[in-house]
Amino acid sequence: MSFPTLQGKVAVIAGGGKNLGALIANQFADAGAKGLVLHYNSDSSREETEKTAAALKAKGVDVLTFQGDLSVVDNCTAMFDQAVARFGAVNVAINTAGVVIKKPILQVTEADYEKSFAANSKAAFFFIQQAGRVLAERGSIVTIVSSLLAAYTDSYAIYPGSKAPVEHYTRAASKEFGARGISVNAIGPGPMDTSFFYGQESKEAVAYHSSAAALSGYSKKGLTDIEDIAPFVKFLVTEGWWMTGQTIFVNGGYTTR
Repeated sequence: MSFPTLQGKVAVIAGGGKNLGALIANQFADAGAKGLVLHYNSDSSREETEKTAAALKAKGVDVLTFQGDLSVVDNCTAMFDQAVARFGAVNVAINTAGVVIKKPILQVTEADYEKSFAANSKAAFFFIQQAGRVLAERGSIVTIVSSLLAAYTDSYAIYPGSKAPVEHYTRAASKEFGARGISVNAIGPGPMDTSFFYGQESKEAVAYHSSAAALSGYSKKGLTDIEDIAPFVKFLVTEGWWMTGQTIFVNGGYTTR
């Protein structure tokens, strides 16, 4: 069996302007991708996204940036429509976007709940839907979820709770899109060494998470690095294309099941 490559391909990357999304974009560019759509949500991410786009263009890649809240379905639809209009086809769709809210259940507000499920569940569903609508044959969809799906912990009810439905979306989409050769998977990283993680954690919690993984002694800070995750994303859309419908924990043994 021959596996897909990224040579001459087009990828849409939600949250592609910084952190993990930007690293994935650069690895795709280095592997020969011809076009990349970098999504970002808020104005605070605009400058970093534009810097990422400029660096990719310097590598000879055609880059389209798109700003929008992907929990608004029209925005998600527009992003994929613009990608097709610009590049003619889309081969790969990666969703790294999301929000973390860490609170004990008794402190969670309705607004917290709505925000978390909008960003982590609703947006993920419609991202998969719209990707499935436009992706070319033998394409791939990958969503970033969380290793906390297998955790037994306090104060994390609505974050992994709002990511949990994505496992089912992944299975269902892989079954429905399989006839077109489209693989659909999810990756659950451990706590990652980015601002996304530190904004929610106390010093004591950071210390715990930094020592909780079985392989934590072999990581710079005991945490998952974005460099640990990006190669697995690339694998799933190339040599790992035959894998589909799976949620894969890439976390150094932080959680397992």
